[in-house]
Amino acid sequence: MTEKYKNKYRISSARLNGWDYGWVAAYFVTLCTKKQEHYFGRVVRDEMQLSLIGRIVYAEWMKTPTIRPDMNLELGEFVVMPNHFHAVIFIGDNEFNRHPDHSTTIPAKECTDAMPCVSISAKELRDAKHCVCTWQKNSVETEFKNLFAAQSKNLASIIRGFKASVTINARRLTSDFGWQARFHDHIIRNEKSFAKILEYIKYNPLTWEKDKFNKMG
Repeated sequence: MTEKYKNKYRISSARLNGWDYGWVAAYFVTLCTKKQEHYFGRVVRDEMQLSLIGRIVYAEWMKTPTIRPDMNLELGEFVVMPNHFHAVIFIGDNEFNRHPDHSTTIPAKECTDAMPCVSISAKELRDAKHCVCTWQKNSVETEFKNLFAAQSKNLASIIRGFKASVTINARRLTSDFGWQARFHDHIIRNEKSFAKILEYIKYNPLTWEKDKFNKMG
């Protein structure tokens, strides 16, 4: 299941032609550390134990909707792994993604085979969302501050700001911390895809030994 999932649902960071990544949608993102180094902790007995840098990643991601209130963001399931990070994030209706007629519906002419339109209703997204991490929320060290603001109103700006904030704080602990320049993204198209992605994220620590990101596996 894991390999099929990766082959089918993880795509390169090249943007999908014709799709505005500020549009209302659910997005699945994957970010990796530089050279896939294990900065974020380790998996012990099928559970993720976060390092201090891993806690920074967790804390900064949790702040994402708060520091960008004008984008109407919500966090879905996510997990911090030893050398990568998986997350689902929802970009909701906001003043930056409305069409001139003030509708957030993508015109039919823009729905093509090359640009799959999101078919999950707002209610389905609300019912399916479940913010979970393998590290408890009440353990977050709240002193880490986000020092980077979004430069534009789309998925790339969200990820850019998040990565920059983590980097600033992580380099206070180790000067060689870094991310891979690119990130993977996927526009979640339907409930079936959504369910598979949530299951993959939730059980990622359990499959770590066979994970493609595990250089020791």
